[in-house]
Amino acid sequence: MAKLGEVCLLKAGKFVSANDISPEYNKGLHPCFGGNGIRGYVADYTHDGEFPLIGRQGALCGNVNLASGKFHATEHAVVVQPKAEMNVHWLYYALNAMNLGQYATGAAQPGLAVSKLETLSIEIPNISEQNKIAQTLYKVEQLVNFRKQQLAKLDELVKARFVEMFGNPKDNKKRWNRVPLKKVAEVRGRVGWKGYKKEDLQESGPLVLGATHLTENGNIDLSSPVYLSRDKYEESPEIMLHRNDLVFTQRGNTIGKVGLVKEDIGEATINPCVLILRPTNIHPIYLDVYFIMDEVKKDMWRLNAGSAQPMITQKGISEYLLMLPPIELQNQFAAFVERVDQQKQTVQQSLEKLELMKKALMQEYFG
Repeated sequence: MAKLGEVCLLKAGKFVSANDISPEYNKGLHPCFGGNGIRGYVADYTHDGEFPLIGRQGALCGNVNLASGKFHATEHAVVVQPKAEMNVHWLYYALNAMNLGQYATGAAQPGLAVSKLETLSIEIPNISEQNKIAQTLYKVEQLVNFRKQQLAKLDELVKARFVEMFGNPKDNKKRWNRVPLKKVAEVRGRVGWKGYKKEDLQESGPLVLGATHLTENGNIDLSSPVYLSRDKYEESPEIMLHRNDLVFTQRGNTIGKVGLVKEDIGEATINPCVLILRPTNIHPIYLDVYFIMDEVKKDMWRLNAGSAQPMITQKGISEYLLMLPPIELQNQFAAFVERVDQQKQTVQQSLEKLELMKKALMQEYFG
């Protein structure tokens, strides 16, 4: 057992102007790491090698990344360099297991002091044991990343099939009819309900869906459910979710995000920041994929009518023009998406097993 500062040199990186950071990689540029991971790419570099980096400022304060090759670390990233022989991959996993975010201070802008990190205790096995642990965890992590890549490719396959069948939603070169959304779906929102407070929440009961439950690929993630008290739930009985409803983000930094209710999820409602799109003369899967297309996402931001907070009005989304191909083609596309979803489910199950395995190994190795 030793203090982290005794066995490693911990030093924050170097400031770089936001104007000097490119969002995209170009030849001759190097990754730039800030407090929340990679910020972009810059012309110079501060380090050359392989080092764990601890984010010391920002929303993900305490996160740990592993940087390799030539890279630039900003003042919001702490570079960790072993003072003696040590497997840096093992060190990366060990730092992750320490849950460093718990030592952050500050509310509005959480921060980690290097002086605090230096005092933390770390148990260091011999180099042979470090190599064994790092190799095992690396193999599992590679499989986890591979499964995630498979899921991403399946999502891209759905988008590619959409363009192949219907064309680009923005260009509409196939000249499908364009109709206001309100002609093919009911647009519903909360009326006369001002939301809920912490005391209205409980451990089980009617489910409340909001923007945090919507994924980038048009699905609903219920891994972090929010439940509402029965009394509060029954204040607006007209806003109950049905199967094939789309939950649509109306306010906040994720406006335009959607999630399709693909199966019965029991008693459920929405929070005031989202709307329900209830298809009437359009296939719900077609509509769901339509809204996750990149060109349509940009359109949603053009509908922003907010000032301090981004917002799409109920009228604005109701009158949004979307292309409407024949229902027969929509049905064919939906059948394809459902087949892809079955493949995704198999991959997702494998991913979840691998993540459980990694979690168990981390617990075994680091306690």
